Amino acid sequence: MKWHDRRLLDLFGIDHPILQAPMAGASSPQMAIAASEVGGLGSIAAAMLTPETLRSELQLVQQATGRPINVNFFVHKAPIMDAGRESRWRERLSPYYRKFGLSSDAGTGGPVRAPFDGALCEVVLEYKPKVVSFHFGMPDAALVEKLRKAKIVVISSATSVEEARWLEQQGCDAVIAQGVEAGGHRGMFLNDDIARQAGTMALVPQVVDAVRVPVIAAGGIGDGRGIAAALALGAAGVQIGTAFLLTPEARTAPLHRVALKQANDNSTTLTNIFTGRPARSIVNRYIGEVGPMSPDAPAFPLAAGASHPLRAASEPKGSSEFMPLWSGQAPTFAREMPTAALMARLVEETAAVLGRFA
Repeated sequence: MKWHDRRLLDLFGIDHPILQAPMAGASSPQMAIAASEVGGLGSIAAAMLTPETLRSELQLVQQATGRPINVNFFVHKAPIMDAGRESRWRERLSPYYRKFGLSSDAGTGGPVRAPFDGALCEVVLEYKPKVVSFHFGMPDAALVEKLRKAKIVVISSATSVEEARWLEQQGCDAVIAQGVEAGGHRGMFLNDDIARQAGTMALVPQVVDAVRVPVIAAGGIGDGRGIAAALALGAAGVQIGTAFLLTPEARTAPLHRVALKQANDNSTTLTNIFTGRPARSIVNRYIGEVGPMSPDAPAFPLAAGASHPLRAASEPKGSSEFMPLWSGQAPTFAREMPTAALMARLVEETAAVLGRFA
C-alpha cells in the first residue's frame, strides 16, 4: 500500500505506519520480530527487564531481523516508602492474605519495574535499536543526549496537549498521543487526574495542532477503521496493543486470554491497585472489591509487591480474580492469528477503508 503521509515511514525506516505497542509482560521478542519483518515497527517492552535480560532479548531480535525495532522504557522516579500508607494497604489486603494462608510480610516481592538509567542506556548503545520510546515523560537529559549521539530516534507518550508540547521541547522526534481508551498504564506525567484524560478522538487532532513533530495515535485502535480514522485526524501513524494480545507470539497468560475472549466494550476500567499508577484492566474481583482506585495504594510500582502474592496463590487454582488483566476498551479487536498475519490484515483493512474515499 502507498501511504500518503510518509513522515513516520522515513523517520523509522518502516513500510507501514503501525507500531506494535510495547506491553510489559505480554509482548515478546518473537512478536517484535514478526511485526517488523512485515514492515511495521515491532517493540520490545523493557520496563520489567534487567540490563542482562534486555541484552538477551535484543540479541534474539538482532539475530532474527535487520529491520528497525523500538525499545520501550518507563521513566518514573523511584518512590519513597511511606510507612503509614504501606501499613494501611497491608491492612486492607489482610482478609485476602488470611484466605490464602499467606504471612503478613508475603507482599515484599513482585515484578520489578525499573526506570531507564545508565546501565540500561549502555545496553541500548551497545545494540543501537532504531527507536527508543519512553512512558511517563523523559529520562535525564544526559542519557537522552547519549541516544541522540548514537543517532537513535527518541519518542514518548503524552496524554494531553501540555505533555505533548513538553515532550517536543525536550527534543522528542515524535509523540504518541495516548487516549483514555488505551490498555495498560497511563503515560501521564504532568497531571495525575485520570478523570480529565481525553479520549483518542478528542486528543489526537488537538495534539496534531499543537506540535510540529509527527503524532502517533494510541487507544481503542484495533482494525483498519480505527487506523483510517486516526490518519484522518492528522496522526502520522498508530500504536496498537490489545489487538496483539491473543497472537501466539504474545506472552499473555492463559487465564488472561480467557478473560479477553469474554470481554466487551464495558469490561474495563482504570485502576491503581495493581501497581500504584492508573492502568486499564478488565474488571475482576480484586478491582471490584478493593478499587478500582484506592488512595491507600502505595506509590508506583510498590503496590505490585502486595498484590503479587495473591495472584501467585490464586492463578494456579485457575482463578484470574487477582491478576492484572490489561486491556484497552476494544478487547473484541484482539485476534487469534500470528502477529505477521495480523499486521498484514491491518494494512489490508486500512487500504480498503481509505479506498472508499479515494
